[in-house]
Amino acid sequence: MSANAQHYDVIRKPIITEKATMASEHGAVVFEVAMAANKPQIKDAVEALFGVKVKSVNTTITKGKTKRFKGRPGTRRDVKKAYVMLEEGNTIDVSTGL
Repeated sequence: MSANAQHYDVIRKPIITEKATMASEHGAVVFEVAMAANKPQIKDAVEALFGVKVKSVNTTITKGKTKRFKGRPGTRRDVKKAYVMLEEGNTIDVSTGL
């Protein structure tokens, strides 16, 4: 497997929500990442895929909600998010897609 494919396994997709948009005004970009990914792996993947310098990475795990599917209880999957702070002068335009 190529190094690029490994980076795409770490970073699943960008998260575009109201909270993520507010974070982007302060130089942060929010990604959904693999549950097994750690902060150095996330930093390496973002720097390699987007060609930017990363200042810091903060992660959070959102537990899946219990919802009802066709009357039966089910659980959404757990999601790990990475808030990636970029160095001054670096930007990523997530609205264009990967």
